[in-house]
Amino acid sequence: MARVRDIPSTELPPEQAAIYEQFAGLYGPFRNQVAVFAHVPAALRHLMPLLMELREAATLPKRYLEIAIVVVSKLNECHYCVAHHKPFLAVEGISPEGIDRLMEPDNPELDDIDRLVIEYAQLAWETPNRIRDGVFQRLRQHFSEAQIVELTLRITLCGFFNRFNDALQIEEEAEAHEKLAALEG
Repeated sequence: MARVRDIPSTELPPEQAAIYEQFAGLYGPFRNQVAVFAHVPAALRHLMPLLMELREAATLPKRYLEIAIVVVSKLNECHYCVAHHKPFLAVEGISPEGIDRLMEPDNPELDDIDRLVIEYAQLAWETPNRIRDGVFQRLRQHFSEAQIVELTLRITLCGFFNRFNDALQIEEEAEAHEKLAALEG
């Protein structure tokens, strides 16, 4: 149970309730998270639509997005985010075992671009002020500037969500547990 009360969408004004339900349903099984964000209407109005718009735009290939999110979530040990994004990453062609070994350099399921995304996610989250220009030169070989900016945005937003979820002890939804259990067989 979260450290604050979950707010049901029925307690919100219609515009906010619509965002809440759209995010909780279409974006993924994130009802427990959005029920906590509902305490701050500005966050609900801006963060959730931002994530939905980014997903719709699909500027960054989903595989790289999910790799970055899982890497940062593993670094932060955010079980909520790993539980939610591991199934999304599996859809992108990495086995559950490969996801568990995501940050191991000898993971045979990863190609050079996957490894570059992992390296960048680690650097951008852990030591952003010490990233060498060579990393960006390699990123530019595979990604547009818009994709690099979005990758950086999603890495740092993921870290924010990791800490938000953990500080408020937001629990994984039953649906997220079911998807993860089905994936791990």
